[in-house]
This record gives sequence, C-alpha cells and structure tokens, in this order.
Amino acid sequence: MSINNKNKPVLGVNVDHVATIRQQRHTVYPCPLEAALIAEEAGASGITAHLREDRRHIQDADIFLLQERINTRLNLEMAASDEMIAIALKVKPAHCCLVPEKREELTTEGGLDVAGQFERIYKCCQVLGDADIRVSLFIEPSEQQIEASIKAGAPDIELHTGHYAEAVDDNSSMKILEKIKQAVNFGVNEGLRVNAGHGLHLANTKAIASIPGIFELNIGHSIIARSLMVGMHEAVREMLEIMN
Repeated sequence: MSINNKNKPVLGVNVDHVATIRQQRHTVYPCPLEAALIAEEAGASGITAHLREDRRHIQDADIFLLQERINTRLNLEMAASDEMIAIALKVKPAHCCLVPEKREELTTEGGLDVAGQFERIYKCCQVLGDADIRVSLFIEPSEQQIEASIKAGAPDIELHTGHYAEAVDDNSSMKILEKIKQAVNFGVNEGLRVNAGHGLHLANTKAIASIPGIFELNIGHSIIARSLMVGMHEAVREMLEIMN
C-alpha cells in the first residue's frame, strides 16, 4: 500500500470527558451527544467514546444514543471482555477499538499487548468482524505488536502517542516521534489502516498529523478542556487547523 503524502488525517473527537463532568454530579448535563453533534458540525469525521467497565464517565445509554443520533460514525473504545463484546454486538458501531484497561488508572496508560494476549484478541477480532464491525487495536508503535495485530485479523491499528506527548525534552520527543513514523510506515506497507492518539493537544499535534500514512487522529481530553474556554465548535476547529 503506497503512502499519499498529500493526505492529511481526519479527526475523531472523543467525548468521554463531557460525561466525566456530568458524572461528578450525576446530572443529565452536559450531554455527550450534544457535544458530539457540535463536533461534527465543526468538521469532526467521527466520534469516539470509551465505555469503561467501571462506567466512570460514558454510560451504556450514551453509547446507544450516540450510535442512533450522530451523523458520522461511532468508534466504541472498550476492553476485550465478554461483557463489552456483548454490548458492541447490540450497539453495532461502525468501529470498535480494543484498549487495555485497569480499574485504578486515570486514563489508558499504554498500548494493548496483542502478542501477549493473542488468543483473546484474535477471538474478539473474529467475533466483531463477523458482525461487520471494523476492529482497531490500540497498541504501542512496535513491529512486534503490529505483526501480532495483523495475525489477529484487525484491519486497523491505533498507535499510542502518550509517550511522545509526555516526553520531557526535545531529544526524547524526536526519538519517540521517529519510532512512531517507522511504525506508521510499517503498518501502512502491511496493508493496515493506521490511526493514532493519546495525549495530543494544540502544541504537539502538528508533528504527528504531518506523518504520511496516518488515517485518523483520535483526540478527546485536550479538545474538551479547550472547549471550556472557547466552546466545542471552536475547539474542534482549532484542532483541525493545526492538523491541516
């Protein structure tokens, strides 16, 4: 698969943290669906929501409502558990992204170990794929994990950019960025659709968005945080300007 250097990635907006604010008071507002619809109006190409096993932010009803009402496509992030697979088969989102999940973490801390949990991930990919749900695996930018993802039958991967976002100096940042570039090139050449995300914001997204071959960037926390200052529409528009 050749890389078209003219293509820029599209933007998937994660609305989890709209629900985080709501769940602090257990009210019915702010509404993740309303945020999603505004994000779409501003140019988002998809909406992402992570239904965690502890239901700390997004709730089951949110997922069904988003699937029913949004105008683009729903990317359901979830653990590779029997409970979440059953929910995905009921919701039938366009995409499911399998992610690692720990109860004590504030947010997803790293990539899925596809190679180490191969049988489980393979089974999930088969079940979801048979239901016409396109599967993505959230992984570290390593050839080992990419190769395991291919063997598991996932057509998409999402590269974890958290270590790049958390780099403490320019030298470390450049080393990690180069690793991500190599992973994107390897994945695309192996026929995968390659996405990326985690920890991206207005100051660090441009370098990732400039990597040839990335199909989509999934960004949530920084957009929701920025929307508190400028509104959801403007926050999405600002991110798209950086990406393009």
